[in-house]
Amino acid sequence: MASKELLDMLNKAIAGELQVSVQYMWQHVQWKGLRHFSVKDEFEKIAVEEMKHAEMIAERLFYLGGTPTTSPEPITVGQSLKDMLAADIKAEEMTIKLYKDIIALAAKEEDPTTAHIFTEILEDEEEHLDTFQSLAEEG
Repeated sequence: MASKELLDMLNKAIAGELQVSVQYMWQHVQWKGLRHFSVKDEFEKIAVEEMKHAEMIAERLFYLGGTPTTSPEPITVGQSLKDMLAADIKAEEMTIKLYKDIIALAAKEEDPTTAHIFTEILEDEEEHLDTFQSLAEEG
């Protein structure tokens, strides 16, 4: 049986995944300018991956007896590519920290399945962070 703390953390993870799936998709739709064509497809691809993460986490949370949230964390689209990427980098950094905490708590609670799910998702999140950091570089 998962602790309330772990269930709450999984719901926080879902809220974050819902946030960025909408955030990145709206950035894909709204960004214009010379660099638009090199960036827009990355926003869309990552948005879809984030929605798949939300689904995986929701399925695990429900299996553990929780009810998945339908409320995202606050969405920040941004006006410029610089603003968008700064918000996205911050979101990914917060997600990475949360997922490392979830992995540690799941291991402590002897829940290797949850730890495994989040270890796999963590790899994607680190790749997303690297992508956004690379896009934010000017040179």
